[in-house]
Amino acid sequence: MPHKHALLHCCFLLASLAVLAGCASAPPSHPGSGGNEVSFIVVRHAEKANDDPEDPTLTATGRERAGRLATLLADEPITAVYATEFRRTQQTAQPAADQHRVPVTHYFSKGTIAELAAQWLRQHRQGAVLIVGHSNTVPEIVGALSGQNVEPISDSQYNRLYRVDIGADGVARLTQSEY
Repeated sequence: MPHKHALLHCCFLLASLAVLAGCASAPPSHPGSGGNEVSFIVVRHAEKANDDPEDPTLTATGRERAGRLATLLADEPITAVYATEFRRTQQTAQPAADQHRVPVTHYFSKGTIAELAAQWLRQHRQGAVLIVGHSNTVPEIVGALSGQNVEPISDSQYNRLYRVDIGADGVARLTQSEY
């Protein structure tokens, strides 16, 4: 009967391995890399000139910052780029949009932020989305996307970059950096 016990032991071992293999989890993927994971990258427009009190363009420093943003986002799977109707936000967004061959979609700066965020959350389920706003709208946009309070941006700050990663579990993870 030792042969029968060895056969039973082998069957039990194989069955156990099959159960364990079924319980193993896949390696974690990076937000925005596939599945139902999306990253929202939100920045304020770069440094603005004083060439037009209503709709200024970017300064040379601002154009350099927009280029640095595009370089920083070069490896991101950008699927959409949003900027307000103003030249300074469009000029900040354009280098990254060009690099990823996606258009800059305009959104109305005076629109309801909560509605915009809800729309973006519905429309984008994977990849990365760049949103360029203003000092008085970026904290509210980030808050609406992440569910967290975000401190105000002073009129002299142009270097904040917020990233809201929303995983397949639906949980938003907010990080802030500078660029």
